Amino acid sequence: MLPKNGTARHAEGSKTPQYLATLAATMLVFSAGAIIGWSAPALPILEDQNSTISVHATPDQSSWIGSLLAIGAFIGALPAGSLADKLGRKMSMLLLAVPLLLSWGLIFIAGSVNLLYLARLIGGIGLGATCTIIPMYIAEIAEDSVRGTLSSSFQLMLCCGILYTYAFGAVASYYSIAIACTILPLIFVAVFFRAPETPVYLLKKGLRSQAEMSLKTLRGSQYNTTRELHSLQNELTKQSQGQTSFAKALNRREAKYALIISLGMMVFQQFSGINIVIFYSSKIFDAAGSTLKAELCTILVGLAQVLSTLVSMVLIDRAGRKILLQVSATSMSICLLVLGYYFMKKDRGDDVSSMGMVPVAAVIIYILLFAIGFGPIPWMMSGEVLPADIKGVCTGIAVSLNWTLAFLVTFSFQMLTSTLGNSGTYFLFAGICACGLLFSTFVVIETKGKSLQEIQDELAGKA
Repeated sequence: MLPKNGTARHAEGSKTPQYLATLAATMLVFSAGAIIGWSAPALPILEDQNSTISVHATPDQSSWIGSLLAIGAFIGALPAGSLADKLGRKMSMLLLAVPLLLSWGLIFIAGSVNLLYLARLIGGIGLGATCTIIPMYIAEIAEDSVRGTLSSSFQLMLCCGILYTYAFGAVASYYSIAIACTILPLIFVAVFFRAPETPVYLLKKGLRSQAEMSLKTLRGSQYNTTRELHSLQNELTKQSQGQTSFAKALNRREAKYALIISLGMMVFQQFSGINIVIFYSSKIFDAAGSTLKAELCTILVGLAQVLSTLVSMVLIDRAGRKILLQVSATSMSICLLVLGYYFMKKDRGDDVSSMGMVPVAAVIIYILLFAIGFGPIPWMMSGEVLPADIKGVCTGIAVSLNWTLAFLVTFSFQMLTSTLGNSGTYFLFAGICACGLLFSTFVVIETKGKSLQEIQDELAGKA
């Protein structure tokens, strides 16, 4: 990128088109967030045998309705990167509106639990593919100076989608929730249809003139594209030279290092216990003796995620990725230690009446600090650190791992609490968060303000 002085300032162009393209793209993420959030208001209605809906579910069936989303996400993530490499980022994203619409349609008409199973599986496929392709798209359209901020919008819109469903679930009927969520993929198609393809993908396909048009659309018509196109082309050429297979491409130092960072951050994101805290937040509040209603608890959780992700967007291109990951991991570990200590005293019969708000505060602070670091950054850095020639496949692998771990951690929570107790379970996840701090400090590289080529050079060990 040209330096910010003299005539170079004119060459920078405008950042507004990048923000608009990112906003349009992340409407798909908003839709995916609504699918995640649906189970919180919908499952209690499905389990209520007195409700007037056409389908009901037992607690065991509800567990599968919730868990099949993660299984579908695993299935959808694996081929999504390869699909984006073949059809393009933009076309693949537009096609993802189909499984999301189909999922909501099946939920609306379902007269049996089996149809709900199918709906959640299909919705999960769209969710997993969305989590794979959107970070890739944003990383490839954004300038270095705002790439962190724009990439953080993925987590922000995911949280907004979850909060959207929570809020509707508190006031609307089962069928009204489905209708309100069905319109979201349609809005995405309408606003994203005219967005540009990424210049990186177009250069990979040898479409240099179209890549130049894409850059002008994203940076402004007065932007001098020569230097940025040359830099992108050099990196793609360097990666493709001498590479005949995915295995050989993966054998490069920078590719292996990038994959370790991507997979490691996905592991620590899920093993931080975030899904347990979110899914069981109302139960944690109940166990702590809180008088807050379950609906209000879920809305508070969703609101905390949105607000802290907004803070992260402001800080991420100023403070940097590493420091936010370190603060996030440290704070989550402390909050989980507090939760563990509270339940240890409660379970052994000590008087904890004076500590009634302690677990509530610990949960809210935990979610706030997760959404500042380990919420958005793992998704974002996969798009930043992975080399372009293996980004599609490796992003799919990273996202599939994420959702596999989400399923395993959520499903094993009851077994862990039975074996280790509430306190032992939270102490375990606190220890994992401490390991996440070490990983962030000694393995993860700082990518703030660096071009994609500079990141690859650092991963390769070049000065």
